[in-house]
Amino acid sequence: MQNLQCDSLTNVSNRFALIDYLRHVKHANLFLVDIDNFNNINNRYGFEIGDKALVRIAELLSLAKPYTSMLFRINSDEFAIVCLEMMSLQRLSDAASSMISFFDQSEIEVAEDISVKVSISVGIAIGGGSEILNQARTAIEELREHKRASFKIYDASSAFIKKQQENVYWVNKIKEAFEGEHLLTYYQPIINNATGKVEKYECLVRICDNGILTPPIRFMEASKLTGTLSLVTKTVITQSFKMFSANEFEFSINITNTDLYLNFLEEFLLKNAKKYGITPSRVVLEILEDIDTLDTPEILDQLNSLRRHGFKIAIDDFGSQSSNFSRLLEFSPDYVKIDGSFIKNILNDKNSEIIVEAIVLLCKKSSIKIIAEFVHSAEVQAKVKELDIDYSQGYYLGEPSEELAKTPLA
Repeated sequence: MQNLQCDSLTNVSNRFALIDYLRHVKHANLFLVDIDNFNNINNRYGFEIGDKALVRIAELLSLAKPYTSMLFRINSDEFAIVCLEMMSLQRLSDAASSMISFFDQSEIEVAEDISVKVSISVGIAIGGGSEILNQARTAIEELREHKRASFKIYDASSAFIKKQQENVYWVNKIKEAFEGEHLLTYYQPIINNATGKVEKYECLVRICDNGILTPPIRFMEASKLTGTLSLVTKTVITQSFKMFSANEFEFSINITNTDLYLNFLEEFLLKNAKKYGITPSRVVLEILEDIDTLDTPEILDQLNSLRRHGFKIAIDDFGSQSSNFSRLLEFSPDYVKIDGSFIKNILNDKNSEIIVEAIVLLCKKSSIKIIAEFVHSAEVQAKVKELDIDYSQGYYLGEPSEELAKTPLA
């Protein structure tokens, strides 16, 4: 009869045994051992060789783990080591470092002519109950934001944990926003610097929570985690098309990489354009300055198809990354929005001014219109006009609002 608390492959205790074991201990040190990039072994050699590697890894962990500890296999490439004795932070660090070094110096023979090297990442948690398993996993997630083949001790006060907790909060708020229709579109004017008049708007999403407006920087990461990014974009498209059906302004909508990869934009945009009588040439799709995206044939084809229908393309936050100018020129967007940090600092940072001048020169020679964001004062606006930038946007010229600006701005 099969032992339900034993892993049939490696013959060590399994996840059920671990949870049962932790339920009865008040203090334990848990080392969660994750095999780095184990899928590479399965993909290259097949699952049979991968299973042999796991058996050997379990044997090596039995040798490398602290003497008085217990070993469990809890997932395909994840093991847990539990030690009940009191250990200082230094001893925990030394034990994890020793296991990592042990694997770094070991080569695993899985067949007569096949040997593989593996590295491990270790998350460590201290406490009682099954909660420490989740804490150790969180420690590994935090570790892997920066490196592998290392260890991390769970710290409830770390910035990573606080960010995780904030994401949980916003996951719930996003759900409430959709259910209560509290996801709103605000409109910020964009000024033609030649005429001083409002010529276009950027459509910006907000969550209204008990009368308090929250900008997307607070909740978009949580939206990505919950798979609702495309729903946010669709909401903005629907609300903005309805708003601009009663006038002739051009308006821009922010598009994420997720929207492009899901490939729903063309059908959804055309459907709403027809419903609200919007000419596609009035709609600008803003994509972040992720020029690598334009190297993906499917996405490039999608953007070009949208442009053939008349939709315009803007590259947002241009200059914030290592801009591939030649790739930009090859794609030739309709607009470039200069990254706001350069405009914000243009009066007191010579490097910002030089970068802006270079972008302006590039765009002028390529017949690409330029928009300056973060224009926050009369002095900055005067400098933007001096540099012959086509359009300006910022709180000095108009804050985002549920309504469109009533009069032209000088």
